[in-house]
Amino acid sequence: MNKLIYLWLAVKTVFCTCQPDHRTNDFKKVKSHYKISKIGKLPAVASESSGLAKGAQHGTFWTHNDSGGRPELYLFAPDGKLLDTKAVPDARNVDWEDLTQDTAGNFYIGDFGNNNLNRKTLDIYKYNPQQARTERITFRYAGQPVDCEAFFHHRDSLFLFSKNQGKDNWVKMYRLPVQKGEHSLVPSDSIRINSPVTSAAISPDGKTFALLTYGKVLLFETAGGNVDFSKPMGCFRFSRKQTEAIEFLNNTDMVMTNEQGDVYRTTFR
Repeated sequence: MNKLIYLWLAVKTVFCTCQPDHRTNDFKKVKSHYKISKIGKLPAVASESSGLAKGAQHGTFWTHNDSGGRPELYLFAPDGKLLDTKAVPDARNVDWEDLTQDTAGNFYIGDFGNNNLNRKTLDIYKYNPQQARTERITFRYAGQPVDCEAFFHHRDSLFLFSKNQGKDNWVKMYRLPVQKGEHSLVPSDSIRINSPVTSAAISPDGKTFALLTYGKVLLFETAGGNVDFSKPMGCFRFSRKQTEAIEFLNNTDMVMTNEQGDVYRTTFR
């Protein structure tokens, strides 16, 4: 079964293009502005990388494994060398799908994977590595269950993006406060994208956010500091197997990983 899934993903990724997004949402063609380079290979302990957050040292990144992995974060160098491991206390990896952090150094781990749509209550772990303390933010979607694999932190909120596995191609955005407790989410915006969204990130200056899909990257401008889909900037193909994690290295360049353990950098030129 896994081989069939990977084959389906491979075919879908190869034939994924930005043309529908150019037509439907007026994304600009920006492929020529980005150079894509493979820069490293993740260690075996983090071979199913599913989220990224920047480390304190320039060029280093934290990651974690997908569903069923250890409740741990792994720090790696640009070439993929393992530098550090942190166990996340009071947490378990049901289906960790993305990673982000705030300006105070807290990590937010999205345990909200829901491929089978059978999880009614989802969790985000807020982990403070300095205090070795973890808080749990629990939420549910108002209405039907949602599968989500992408989010980022901005100001005082977390922004979540549905994966889009249905036939209607609608990706929905949800805004979640960072306070622990139980929350009910309703969509704050939506857009049609014809490829499943697997990760999200926002630039350090907060002016650009990116959605990673199987086969492409879509860029949006924040509108007056507001995170929504009203200002699509560009789309470029990124066909590199099962890509599951993205993070900004600076305001223009990005790092991506796939679940085959490869590390890539896109450089704006």
